[in-house]
Amino acid sequence: MKNETIYRAKVLCTPSKLPASDYVINPYIGCIHHCKYCYASFMGPFTGHMEPWGTYLEPKKYMSYKLPSKLDQSKTILIGSVTDAYNPAESKYRLMPPILEALKECPAHIEILTKSSLILRDVDLLKEISDLAVGISLSNLDESDNKVIEPGASTAKERLKTLKELHENGIKTYIFIAPYLPGVTSLDLLYDACEGIVDYICVENLNLRGNYKQPMLDIIKKFHPDLYELWLDIYTRKKGGAYWAEVEKKIGILKKKSSIPIISYMYHEKIKKL
Repeated sequence: MKNETIYRAKVLCTPSKLPASDYVINPYIGCIHHCKYCYASFMGPFTGHMEPWGTYLEPKKYMSYKLPSKLDQSKTILIGSVTDAYNPAESKYRLMPPILEALKECPAHIEILTKSSLILRDVDLLKEISDLAVGISLSNLDESDNKVIEPGASTAKERLKTLKELHENGIKTYIFIAPYLPGVTSLDLLYDACEGIVDYICVENLNLRGNYKQPMLDIIKKFHPDLYELWLDIYTRKKGGAYWAEVEKKIGILKKKSSIPIISYMYHEKIKKL
């Protein structure tokens, strides 16, 4: 990690334009999980960082932990929309415990999305939040792939163990199968791996654009050459709609036989979800 400074933040929650969240909390600027497909990599210039995504991090020092005044049960606060709150630096800075303390009496629904087993450190605090769901992102069980694509994140085995421990502690859990990597992600394998340890499953496709598109194509060409033409069809030849429609059908089939609710956030080329 090349750059690590402290950022002073005036407020804890910021309004969100995400479809499923009213507010977001991102305790860090940047993220050292260094996921090669991360859409948040485009934010560097907006925060004054020209370094490669994954090489810089600014922990936030909050001036106030006061929550928005109009929160109620209809609102949702998402922790980790553009950074992982439990990235490796959290073991040093411990920004999450005071945030969780501030959320104890919050009437809104709280969601935390992470790729890290470090969240288990805060199980006791998580249990004190009345309306909480923790999602673990996982797109693939192949550790060799994950080491290349998500080099700073916990292993697939560690993430599944995290889901199990959270679930056993009475915390609502879900697996976020995201991003769905064409030809790499297996819905059936991931479903089998998380059965009995999650309350629901979410699925979202990989959308490639901007400065992280070519690096992902290069990775597929190097490590999955047999899939390279498929990826070119989807991401450069405008043939993605048909592929994602087939994936949607697979999700529908899995829903019919599943005892676990499955929520699809898939979208085709003709649908704009920004």
